[in-house]
Amino acid sequence: MKIGISMEFDAAHHLPMHEGRCSRIHGHTYRVEVVLQGEPGDDGMIIDFFMLKKIVGSVIQELDHNDLNSILQNPTAEMIASHIQRRLREELSGVSGIASLISVRLWEGRDKWVMVDG
Repeated sequence: MKIGISMEFDAAHHLPMHEGRCSRIHGHTYRVEVVLQGEPGDDGMIIDFFMLKKIVGSVIQELDHNDLNSILQNPTAEMIASHIQRRLREELSGVSGIASLISVRLWEGRDKWVMVDG
């Protein structure tokens, strides 16, 4: 069974390895979609939505209203999504009953996204 959550954050960045206009500092509203897979426990849940929101929120809080270049050397959407996936794996490692992190999808604005599996 799969369960998911979606949250937003705002951040600025520039792409130092890019020759176009994205090499200048600019901002985005990002949306993160996280999908987990597992079997419901005795309480009938894979994970409480409140707990999942708290875990994802703690990872997103590190990025929200921040200059992403202070966190990642080259903060492309792909690198941001990979960073979020890595941090979520760390945070979810102590939560029992979750079989796996299935995907992290990062929306950069309304019409562009990247997805990291597993």
